[in-house]
This record gives sequence, structure tokens and C-alpha cells, in this order.
Amino acid sequence: MKQFLLSAVAIAVTITFTACKKEEKKTFVLPHVIDPKVVSFFNANAPKYESFTIDASTGGTLTTTKGTKINFPAGIFKKANGQIVSGNVTVEVKDILSASDMLLGNRPTEANGQMLVSFGEMTVKASQNGEALQLKNDSARVQVPLAPKPANGQQIREVPMWSGDSAVAYTINGHDHENTSVTLTQTGYIPRGINWNQNGNFATNNNNGTTSFALDSLGVWRNCDALMSDPRPKTTVLGYFSNHWNPATSTSYMAAEPSMLYFKVKQQNTMVKLYNKIVNAPVGKEGLLSYQSSFPIGLEGTFLAITIKDGKFYAEMKDVTIGAPASGKTYFPVTFALTEVTESGLLALIQQLNTK
Repeated sequence: MKQFLLSAVAIAVTITFTACKKEEKKTFVLPHVIDPKVVSFFNANAPKYESFTIDASTGGTLTTTKGTKINFPAGIFKKANGQIVSGNVTVEVKDILSASDMLLGNRPTEANGQMLVSFGEMTVKASQNGEALQLKNDSARVQVPLAPKPANGQQIREVPMWSGDSAVAYTINGHDHENTSVTLTQTGYIPRGINWNQNGNFATNNNNGTTSFALDSLGVWRNCDALMSDPRPKTTVLGYFSNHWNPATSTSYMAAEPSMLYFKVKQQNTMVKLYNKIVNAPVGKEGLLSYQSSFPIGLEGTFLAITIKDGKFYAEMKDVTIGAPASGKTYFPVTFALTEVTESGLLALIQQLNTK
């Protein structure tokens, strides 16, 4: 994924990114100058690729620092022309297992408003002498040190696999601070995290604290996630930033907005990003809202509201139980009063989500 291109003196910011599936560049312009601190913080702390060397002729197993293991059989790498590769191959892996990495890596676990329980997100690429390689088949196996827990006394044996693309076409219809529909439509290609879609494959629970799945492709994102099946009635959440809202947060979303809002489900590996901006909001009601009717009433979890503005960091972490809408309303409001934190303090708050 291409990093952001910033100009602190220009009157607009140009963002360039690559769609994972299409491998083509799209560029759009945001209407505000973004504080360089926004991008530098995420670039510094986002999950990074780890590099390994594998002998393509004999194959081998690599283990990431997070405990993910990938076994490559002999002769599995090939060039674009189909030629089987021999000799040393450089393999790079980025695996996202924790809530903090989901936030910092902009890989929330949500698909079109449905919350997902993650058992590992990852992307793998391989090259030889600078030439990108492919896999001959899907016999490479990934083992992730996360496994689904029994639900209602039933052991979960299989978990759906999801394919991810970081660029999607979209049209926005906004909602104001009273959750009333507002006509505000625009079309474009937006890196709003990732667009997860089930690909028909499944991961296997090994019943030993790990989950395994086939690595079917290189250079794309794969996610081992179960749908969070919660039968309770759903509502829409509106998050009001009572202070320190950054108006540079626009309806053109990138990986790191000046003001952000996240929700971590209690004791579950589910991280939701509320990225829809409340439009036409009065002072004190600016903020972000969830997908419509996507939060189960009674769901417990932790919100983290973040703003980066004028080179300073502001945040508030709040444990919340999602309530039913008030009479005559269609949403549940949560108000945040952010306080200034240091850059290291903000990182500590994000990492604290792993224990929530």
C-alpha cells in the first residue's frame, strides 16, 4: 500500500493509493491540509512487513514475531510466465492479530456494517531479484496463534475466510447530529480501511489454540473472521466530540483522519471504526457515526476517540454499554470530552485496547 504524499504548504492534500486487486493507482484531493503529525504517527506505529528468506527448491517454514507460521512446500513459487522458481526467495509478511494493530494498520473487523470476530488478518508477498512472484497452487499453509472459543457449548470448527481490497467505489448519504438523513452525495475511490468479502474458503480450528488456512494468493489481504452473531436489536451510534473536533476531517476518508473514533467489543477481537462524518452539525455535536442499525443494544465495549490537531494529540477512552434510543430517536449518543495526551500516551491508550 502506497503511503500518503503530504504537502504542508499546499492548499490541498493529494492521496495516492493502490487497489489491492486491481493494482492501479487512484488519486483524489482532500479539501484541507492535514497536519503532518496525523500521517507521521500512523506511519511510525502501523504494523510493518517482516522479511524472510526461503529456499524455493526445498521449501520451508517461517515464523513471524507474533507467532504466525507459514509453510511453503518445495517448488511452490513461480514467475508471472509460469516458470517454477529455484534458489532463495524473499518472503515478506504483515500479520495483524491484535486490536491495536487493527487500529494502527487501518484494518477494522467489519464488513458492510456487520461486526466480525478476527482470528488473524495478513498479507504475504514474495520476490526474487526484485521480480514479484506468485504461488503455483494453494498448498502453502498458514497457522495463526488464535482460535475460536466454544459458543453456546458448541466448538467452532470452521471460520470463514475473507478477501480484502483497500479501495472501493462509494456514494455517501450523510446523517446530521439528530441522525436525520441529509442529502450529501459524492462518488470516488476511498481507502476507508478495507472492504472485506467472504471468498468461499474456510479456516480450520486445530483445537490446540491455533487456526489454519491455505494461502491461496500473494500480494492481497486475507482475513480469518467469524460473523459476530448477536440476536439483540440493533441501533445506530452517534459519537459527539464535545471539544477538540478537527474540522479537517472530511467526507473523503483516508487511513488516518484528523479526528477518529473506534469501538473495541469487550473481551472479543472485534475492532470497529466509525468513519461516517456527522454532517451539518452544530458546535459540540460534530463527530462520527456508525453504520445504521449496526450496534447490538446491550453490547459492552470501549470507545477510543482521537484527534490530532495543530501538532497536538487529544484522546478519550470510554467504556460504554450500548443503550436503546431515547423516545422518538433513532440512535444512541455517546459524548466525548478529549484531553491532551503525548504521542507516547496516545500509543499507550491504543495498546490498552488489547486488554479490553
